[in-house]
Amino acid sequence: MALNNQQHVPSPRFRWSAYHLAIALALSTAVPGVQAATSAELFPQPVYTTLTKANAVEEMATSKNTEGLPTAHYDAISADGKLLMVSSRDQPEAYLLDAKTGKKLATYEIGKVPQGVAISPDEHWGMAVAAGEDTVSIIDLKTKKLVKTIKVGKTPHNIRFTHDSRIAYVTLQGGTGVAVVDMTSLKKIDEIPVPGIKGPHNLDLSPDEKTLWVRDFVGKVAAVDIASRKVEAVIPVGLGHGGIDVTPGGKYVVTGAIADHLVDVIDPKTMKVIKRIDVGQGPHGVRASADGHWIYASVTGTNRIAVIDANTLDVAKQVPTQGEIPFWISVVGND
Repeated sequence: MALNNQQHVPSPRFRWSAYHLAIALALSTAVPGVQAATSAELFPQPVYTTLTKANAVEEMATSKNTEGLPTAHYDAISADGKLLMVSSRDQPEAYLLDAKTGKKLATYEIGKVPQGVAISPDEHWGMAVAAGEDTVSIIDLKTKKLVKTIKVGKTPHNIRFTHDSRIAYVTLQGGTGVAVVDMTSLKKIDEIPVPGIKGPHNLDLSPDEKTLWVRDFVGKVAAVDIASRKVEAVIPVGLGHGGIDVTPGGKYVVTGAIADHLVDVIDPKTMKVIKRIDVGQGPHGVRASADGHWIYASVTGTNRIAVIDANTLDVAKQVPTQGEIPFWISVVGND
């Protein structure tokens, strides 16, 4: 009888395997279809993430790192996917790279405290912020030369071009508004005040380019009507600063929160948060895929890219990065 009972008791090895099988099955059913998703499906367009501690930029679909970029901070990809600009967090530099090969094409001395970089949609201009100098540096991408440095206001932070590349908007984190730079004259021509938020940090434009969406430094988003200069809404979001993106087609406005663990999803029609998505500690960069299917968030505290399904607004997958502190995200076709 004792022998029969012993025969029916699973061995420790069997119990351990069964446990792991149960966990695997639970994980595979937690988000239907996720386990089958390939990198090509999750990243249908090239997605570039700065890895600040690794001094690199990673292309997420291939997990390929371009290294030798000291404290890589912000990045921007050209519309054709050929040129990549990257700023350094600690060095007074910005870099221009061949996005396909990773070859460094030029290094620009832009000044103290580099922050955001941008490439105009027509691929004529690059722009890099030096917050410690109150300036933006303008680079002619056809000649790869830095052609002008412009004072734009106190502590600029990041840039957004209009679709026709004629205007660049620059947040003034040390001020109260957004500078307007004319790309024909290469001069600051205006400043749009954004009362109700503290430290304009990152920004994006509505598809019709009538509304500026401005993320501040402490936990709010402002919607500003450009023509009237009226702040239409001030919306509480996650704590700290973060990136902001109007998803293709304008369905959502999404923003990170580096002192929190949430990506907030705003309905631009009601100007209210409709969902708060827990992605892990410290999401900063956010950007949607060009086809609007996915929303990416760089989660600085866990060294992962959270991939959110824009249809369900659930996290579909957490993709580990090949280095620490993923900070900013740029996407071909939505940058």
